[in-house]
Amino acid sequence: MNRNKIFIKQRLRLIILISVLTVFLGVAVAFAEAPDKKRSQGPPPSPVEVAPVVKEMVSEQVSLVGTTEPKTKSIIAAEVEGLVKSFPVKEGSYVKKGSVLVRLRSTNLNIRLKAAMAARDEAKARYRFAQKELARSEKLKDANSIAAKRYDQTLYEFQALEHQVLRYEAEIEELKDSIRKKRVIAPFSGFIAEEHTEVGEWIKKGGGVVTLIDLSLIRITVDVPERYIMGIRPDAAVQVMAGAYGMKPVSGIISAILPEGNPDSRTFPVRIDVPNRKLKLKSGMEARVTFNLAKKTKAMLVPKDAVVAANGRRIVFVVNTGVVQPVNIKIIGTYGTNMAVTGFLKPGDKVVVRGNERLRPGQAVTVVK
Repeated sequence: MNRNKIFIKQRLRLIILISVLTVFLGVAVAFAEAPDKKRSQGPPPSPVEVAPVVKEMVSEQVSLVGTTEPKTKSIIAAEVEGLVKSFPVKEGSYVKKGSVLVRLRSTNLNIRLKAAMAARDEAKARYRFAQKELARSEKLKDANSIAAKRYDQTLYEFQALEHQVLRYEAEIEELKDSIRKKRVIAPFSGFIAEEHTEVGEWIKKGGGVVTLIDLSLIRITVDVPERYIMGIRPDAAVQVMAGAYGMKPVSGIISAILPEGNPDSRTFPVRIDVPNRKLKLKSGMEARVTFNLAKKTKAMLVPKDAVVAANGRRIVFVVNTGVVQPVNIKIIGTYGTNMAVTGFLKPGDKVVVRGNERLRPGQAVTVVK
């Protein structure tokens, strides 16, 4: 009996041990297979848009440094002399066209205007009476009921009053014009760059009030060496890069190539006009201007959107058999929406232009366009 009990207990222990081992092995196999399954699935390919690398003839470029200045700058002067009564503007403030820059005292002119208007009204009343007298005299003359001398006297008096009214009208217009000139008005919108007077100061006729500059159109002057000047043409488009715009270039137009150069430096001043719609550019800034020269050369072109900045380098991602690899490049020119570059590229290579912000070397991609 005791032997049977011992045998049963040993079988139960064996069964329990086998069951535990079976469960342990199953869990171990599951953990061992899970990473393989995860690796077999992997991250899905990133969708990207690509464009081909092309090799074309382009103009050679040269970049030179210039200085910005407002194309429109004027010292606004007073048309008449007078004492400054009010000066509502300040240096650095922006004023719109038609704004009052300064008011001169016009008390005496206003008094003279009132007197002239009263005298004109009196002359008009006398003129209307003389007009009626002349009409009656003409009727009497037709009826031979008035002496010729009396008629002539009435006619001359009427004509004299008519001229007197005209003279007063002219005097009134002159006084109004003088009063109007006692206000100096901004002829265009812009910034007050400098004040030339103050309240209580006497301004002479033609004296300066403020210096007004219009920054909506900026002019850049660049001294171009003579070896490049023959390759630059008027009205050509240029690329301008200034500190206010960061690394983003803006377009400008060559407005003039001055015919007289500096004999010491052998350079010629070139004027470039740049629209300044957001007024970011200020007068006196440094600006780098890139000119397209007449000489042509072959270059590899990629879209601007394909170029990515990475750790102080410029790279493009090239798609090859469903994965991307970065290629170091150097930018040698900008042509509209394309950039001329050097690097290990060849015509026909597909570079990523959309979806390249977070790509990694060797990452799988799906070309959607």
